[in-house]
Amino acid sequence: MNTRELDRERARRIAEDGLILHGLVGSTVHGLSNPGTDDRDEMGVCIEPPEYVIGLRSFEHYVSRTQPEGVPSGPGDLDLTVYGLRKFCRLALKGSPTVLLLFFVEGEHLLGCSPTGAELQALAPAFLSQRTGRAFLGYLGAQRRGLLGERHATRTRELSAEDGYDTKYAMHAARIGVQGIELLRTGRITLPVPEPDRARLRAIRSGAIALEDVIAQLDDVTLQLQGLLAGSRLPAIPDHATVDRFLVAAYERAWSRTAT
Repeated sequence: MNTRELDRERARRIAEDGLILHGLVGSTVHGLSNPGTDDRDEMGVCIEPPEYVIGLRSFEHYVSRTQPEGVPSGPGDLDLTVYGLRKFCRLALKGSPTVLLLFFVEGEHLLGCSPTGAELQALAPAFLSQRTGRAFLGYLGAQRRGLLGERHATRTRELSAEDGYDTKYAMHAARIGVQGIELLRTGRITLPVPEPDRARLRAIRSGAIALEDVIAQLDDVTLQLQGLLAGSRLPAIPDHATVDRFLVAAYERAWSRTAT
């Protein structure tokens, strides 16, 4: 086994042994999947051993994919990312829409949750701030530009036969806007996406909506997000002190158990 393989095996053990939260985060959890066509996206959070936090070694995340690196996932393929707890919290504090989703996964889509994982999910309000709204706006703008080919080559994995745009990509762009609006209004993301938004999003994925109308929908949710952010009662920044106390306590508990 070469050095790269040893490093990967070591990362796998850290992710599995320290796992505190594990959930489904792809199209299925949103209620937007097409059976037999989607891959399976999962996300987890683990607590790293002390030498990877206070020593010289580092662990930020572990990735496991059915397909080799650089090869797009196909139907039934697994894409799993397990973040170290500190990395996950840093991303959530920045307002990452993808990472924040794990706070709200429940029921059959919650694949594993320790008491510390449940404590982390309950801490969701401490991570929310006006920064969250700006992050959703940033992601939405980037998705819009990608859909139009302004940011990089236009996506082509699920093409509309009539309009020639990537319908799955467009659907997820609109979803980010819809969920950002709910998050700023209520402090939560409902999974799966409730009606009538789910039907509208599925219509985009099916190619039933012309590209110009999709762009109009993205512009509309962008304006709604901007309005909610302008009048938001959320704090300017997240509650770093509360998150920091949780991190210290979570690591101390985990490490004390492994030391005995």
